[in-house]
Amino acid sequence: MSAAQIEYLAGQLLGRLATAGADHKPHVAPTSFTYNAELGTVDVGGLHVADTKKYRDVQANGWAAIVIDDLASVDPWTPRFVEIRGRAEAIPTGGAHLGPGFGDAFIRIHPEKVNSFGIA
Repeated sequence: MSAAQIEYLAGQLLGRLATAGADHKPHVAPTSFTYNAELGTVDVGGLHVADTKKYRDVQANGWAAIVIDDLASVDPWTPRFVEIRGRAEAIPTGGAHLGPGFGDAFIRIHPEKVNSFGIA
């Protein structure tokens, strides 16, 4: 990921996580996240994550995508986003240190494809 993409992520609080379960049906959910600079990953959280469909989906197929987006301006219309796709892990412990909005379990995405728009 570029420095501009990482800087953008640091200023955002909410993303949309896309997963697919064992039935191959898509699922999208809003979620908290943080960029893990040490590992170059995106760690996805929320309270009671281990009890969610998104967590079970990652356990079932090991892939996820997250989109973080906003509007820099509405006049003129200026959307921005970063989309990250990659291998994902359902991690049962250690998420509480990631900050507010994180419970113990979390999902870690290892970026393999990154797209962005409106990010300098």
